[in-house]
Amino acid sequence: MKQDYIDFKQQREIGDIISYTFKFIRENYKAYFKSIATIAWPAFLLLIAAVSYYSYTTVDSSLMITQDGSFFVGFGLLMIALLLYFAVMNVTAFHFIKSYVTNHGETNQQEIKQGVKKDLGKMFGLGAITWVLIFVGLIIFVIPGLYLSVPLSIAAAVLVFKNESIGDSISEGFHLVKDNWWMSFISIFLIWLIVYVISLIFQIPVIIYTFLRMFTMMDENSASDVNVADMFDWVYLSLTVISSAIQYVIYAITPIGIAFVYYNLNEQKYFSGAYESIENLGKND
Repeated sequence: MKQDYIDFKQQREIGDIISYTFKFIRENYKAYFKSIATIAWPAFLLLIAAVSYYSYTTVDSSLMITQDGSFFVGFGLLMIALLLYFAVMNVTAFHFIKSYVTNHGETNQQEIKQGVKKDLGKMFGLGAITWVLIFVGLIIFVIPGLYLSVPLSIAAAVLVFKNESIGDSISEGFHLVKDNWWMSFISIFLIWLIVYVISLIFQIPVIIYTFLRMFTMMDENSASDVNVADMFDWVYLSLTVISSAIQYVIYAITPIGIAFVYYNLNEQKYFSGAYESIENLGKND
């Protein structure tokens, strides 16, 4: 066992879940992001291509909708690329953690790749179902969408850690969250919020350029002559794509937090980590 090994199979409070999420990243970021990059790069490149095309379709229109329908094509491709990327990223992240836990702090890249190959189809299907259910729930009355987001997030971890089918993963997600929804929601929300705030840092160049461009155009023309669409040139497009690419890499932190939430809930329901510790004590004796 590694000296700095972090035991996932423990009950933790919200503050501990947050702190251990970023502690895990600090201590394993090289191996973790290398694993993500090695496996997810094709999906990542497809996503960047989709982001570029989508951004291109919005450059020439202040209403962000072009008359030839290319906006809707770009938006559709972006959604599919996002779904694929997050499926690959999540399944890779969870299998990295699964390997880390199984090998007590060490990870086996071949083991991770085999797990990703086995579970990617299920993770993609679960992701599609999750997006549809949350979208419908948000449209109906917001609250159902928020409620569903928690067990469905946990279901993605269940799919890998317990090797379940899509249906059984969703069912187990609801079972684990029962009586612990608020704690799980706050933990996941705070992790997403922190990651989102970190990712906003890389939007600063886009914001600065947009303001500089706007003030330059207003200085050269009267306010009535300024065309909003002219602000979004190729420099803006390039900065947007680069910042988006960095943000999608940073989002890989979130599955780690979800894994800690999952193990906390699993420990409260089944005490699997406690039983393993007792068994190991007996073996050592």
